[in-house]
Amino acid sequence: MQQQIQQTTTLALFCKVVDNYGDIGICWRFARQLAHEHGIAVNLWVDDLVSFKRLCPDVRTDRVAQIVDGIDVTHWRDQNGVFAPQEIADIVIEFFGCDIPPGYIARMAQRDTRPLWFNFEGLSAEEWVEGCHTLPSPHPSYSLTKYFFFPGFTNKTGGLMVERDLRHQRQQFLQDPAQVATFLSGLGVTNAEQDNLKISLFCYPHAPLTSLFTTWKTGNTAITCLVPEGVAREAVEQFLGQTATLGAHATHGALTLRVIPFLPQPDYDRLLWACDLNFVRGEDSFVRAQWANKPFIWHIYPQDENLHHIKLKAFLLRYTAKTAHLSRLALIWNDAESANNEWDEISRTLLDELPEITQMCTEWEQEMLKNGNFSTNLLKFAATLA
Repeated sequence: MQQQIQQTTTLALFCKVVDNYGDIGICWRFARQLAHEHGIAVNLWVDDLVSFKRLCPDVRTDRVAQIVDGIDVTHWRDQNGVFAPQEIADIVIEFFGCDIPPGYIARMAQRDTRPLWFNFEGLSAEEWVEGCHTLPSPHPSYSLTKYFFFPGFTNKTGGLMVERDLRHQRQQFLQDPAQVATFLSGLGVTNAEQDNLKISLFCYPHAPLTSLFTTWKTGNTAITCLVPEGVAREAVEQFLGQTATLGAHATHGALTLRVIPFLPQPDYDRLLWACDLNFVRGEDSFVRAQWANKPFIWHIYPQDENLHHIKLKAFLLRYTAKTAHLSRLALIWNDAESANNEWDEISRTLLDELPEITQMCTEWEQEMLKNGNFSTNLLKFAATLA
């Protein structure tokens, strides 16, 4: 059955950008893996080409249709499209429940062989995900069935997305100190700054950065903090005492803060590998931090009524069983708990425990690999429906 899926000629992936980079980041990795590792002809529909371009500089924001890295990219501008039968893909995937054009769905129902239709759901460690994974949802008006497919952290979900050779690429990079040094130098990081504890910082603007910077600059550990241009601009400029333009940097006490370029995805992976601790946000960088095999703090995308706190705690319950300080700092970072004057103690103890936490990260990675790769798992499930 797997052979049938590999011979499928077309797959349409629909992406609406809600979190500025997380949604398109996930979909772009997914599209590339389907095309490059599975031979699927992918058409990626995305409504925000500006955000897409920051992750993939080859994208042209003035094009309705273009080919990027062998993948058809269509600017999804509205819901009013009219589609010919030959425009309907063999597999249709909507990311995170986005509503694909009604005209597209109508044409799906008119095909002699109905497309396989999936909702690529958001990542969560909550227990209910296992019960909903692969559930069918018949369309109320057409002879079509959509299936929910969840990424996740157990073998009762679709697993996490990981490229076939990603671990090998990481190992080659880290085993060559000269390559790491050259990469960091290319971001403007000096030799002296490279000798410090290196931390990457990618977060939403409401993160408690002032408290974090104060703790680091008054601590005993020399830290180089690398912040992509445009991230948490107000807090970064307050620390720098100047505009947070590319290359801006300042040192106060033990902390050196440097503004680096907003990186394309392959280089962002290298940044995660090169740092000793990573602060990540949303979903895409959250998953990549896990494959970086380094300690990380997740800034989860905020939801109404603090529903994201439930999602955060469900993940921490699985991930941080061996380190209370990592869990505590993550909860404070996401305003899920009050700092209670513990900020300095918790964050500094966390730095002291980084070697032990790194070992925990290695064990976690091995557990996640046992669940298989999301893209392959989805295609295997699709093969059972074909």
